[in-house]
Amino acid sequence: MKIGLRVDVDTFRGTKHGVPALCKLFEKHNFQATFYFSVGPDNMGRHLWRLLRPTFFWKMLRTNAAGLYGPEIVLMGTAWPGLQIGKRLGHVIKACDEAGHEIGLHAWDHHREQAKINKMTPEDIYLELHKGFDKLAGICNKPPVSSAVPGWRCSNPLLLEKAKFPFRYNSDCRGTSIFRPVVDGQALEQIQVPVTMPTYDEVLGRNGVTDDNYNEYMLQQLKPGQLNVLTIHAEAEGGKCLKMFDDFIVKAKERGWQFVPLGELAAENPDPPKGKIVQEPFPGREGWLGQQAGL
Repeated sequence: MKIGLRVDVDTFRGTKHGVPALCKLFEKHNFQATFYFSVGPDNMGRHLWRLLRPTFFWKMLRTNAAGLYGPEIVLMGTAWPGLQIGKRLGHVIKACDEAGHEIGLHAWDHHREQAKINKMTPEDIYLELHKGFDKLAGICNKPPVSSAVPGWRCSNPLLLEKAKFPFRYNSDCRGTSIFRPVVDGQALEQIQVPVTMPTYDEVLGRNGVTDDNYNEYMLQQLKPGQLNVLTIHAEAEGGKCLKMFDDFIVKAKERGWQFVPLGELAAENPDPPKGKIVQEPFPGREGWLGQQAGL
């Protein structure tokens, strides 16, 4: 029984503090994971304008975002230019790679790609991918094996641009099984390993879920005999929620689960069925997410 574990690293602070903390935790438990790094400017504070939207405002309140992420993240890139993550913290990313973890590209500019993907031209998308790919490849002295679009904001033009890069697989959507995406009638070579489980910020404060019962709730989401992929964030599980996630690992292992990089799951499914990615609302999130659908 395997849990594919991916760590999304969205910010400067998450890279600087969360990644080393999680690497140390994973070393203690003797497993590797897939880390998706944002490597360009940290402009995540520019999401503050979304507070005007009731669903996002409520999410910030129920997750105590200010306490969870801290003012350094909440305000980054608003009143001053965002810090260049890869340039300043390349040594942290390289150390993660040298520890044996799978390294993937999350974004060049996480905020821009999450907020504006449907407004970007194919040329804009390619340039963002190219800048991120080159920076991450330069840090690790090898190309990233995978990519994961910020916020699961996946579009068909994005998939077509990603196909121009040597990613072995991608993890751009939510779903239930590994599949080969079809765009404009064409089945792409890069398979998708979708995330199957909810994230901390999606469920906290909803349906009676609190920090006290969160781990038990998440253990109940695991499905033996099916694909299980969990996303954690360096800013949350690598920070305020580190001890809680440590406890989750212990309890999952006691129940017979093992944590593996997403690439291991992809290698076990080299020729999966075809499917497509559609943009639809998702519980606990503001706006739409890319989600797996049948043809």
